[in-house]
Amino acid sequence: MAMPVHRNGNLSAAPWQEFVLEGFGGDVETQALLFAVFLLLYTVTVLGNLTMIVLITMDARLHSPMYFFLKSLSFVDLCYSSVIAPNAMANFLSASKVITFAGCAIQFFFFSLLATTEAFLLAVMAYDRFVAICSPLRYPVTMSPMTCARLVLGTYCGGCLNSIVQTSLTFQLPFCRSNRINHFFCDVPPLLQIACANTVVNELVMFGICGLIIVSTTLVVLVSYGYITVTILSMRSGSGRHKLFSTCGSHMTAVSLFYGTLFVMYAQPGAVASMEQGKVVSVFYTLVIPMLNPLIYSLRNQDVKKALQRLGQRHSLGKGDTRYGTGSWG
Repeated sequence: MAMPVHRNGNLSAAPWQEFVLEGFGGDVETQALLFAVFLLLYTVTVLGNLTMIVLITMDARLHSPMYFFLKSLSFVDLCYSSVIAPNAMANFLSASKVITFAGCAIQFFFFSLLATTEAFLLAVMAYDRFVAICSPLRYPVTMSPMTCARLVLGTYCGGCLNSIVQTSLTFQLPFCRSNRINHFFCDVPPLLQIACANTVVNELVMFGICGLIIVSTTLVVLVSYGYITVTILSMRSGSGRHKLFSTCGSHMTAVSLFYGTLFVMYAQPGAVASMEQGKVVSVFYTLVIPMLNPLIYSLRNQDVKKALQRLGQRHSLGKGDTRYGTGSWG
């Protein structure tokens, strides 16, 4: 339980009721600039991921396992950036920058759940491409709608399990040194820094679980794309090879960005001590990557581009029908 300190240095019997998120520091102008940057990143993230979700939902030609997983990825990106960004932006404009003890625990729980879910989901997407390209005749049976739903549910279950372990281990620690968190959201490394108990077990669990998740999912991705590369290179059609490499290249770009930043932050010794580096890295995986994912998948994917064009044409036709009273959307 977190314990406050009296002015004389003695511990109080009452627990801390709140933490202070110090963020990036700086004067009022710096905080206003950070607010503007976060607002821009978050707005593009929301618009991009909502567009992908609506597009895949409305366009029947995108009702396939690959786009079902992509829609799930957009939903996860939208949610876990929303767990962090609004509170961070509010703190940039606030003098107190306070978050309650319970609010801190809830924020970390959902952040950990969604970030872990995304790690597993990226591995599932690689497996989906492996089956589609290497075993196309078995693909409709192997990746049936029920199987796809179970795989996505499994990613959430894995994320929930990791989040329960990390949250329970972290928030049972006594925080009697300070209630000031050297970060812009509640995360394990800065919380361990203000704990007044031995955190070796917590650090080992964090490095162990995060390292296991990153290594295992990375192996799934590498093995899947190893087989995919061999299969694509054996194809005679140059246009087919180009299309498949383009699609798989988008996924590999997203995987490299996400796993790379997670490894730097959580799965290497010394990550807990380098908080200034951690803040910058955290901006990448909480806002920049969720913002880039829709762009990566749409700019390099012809099916998504064509679906956007069809959606634009339907919208234009709908406006025309409304203007002249000749029809309406159902």
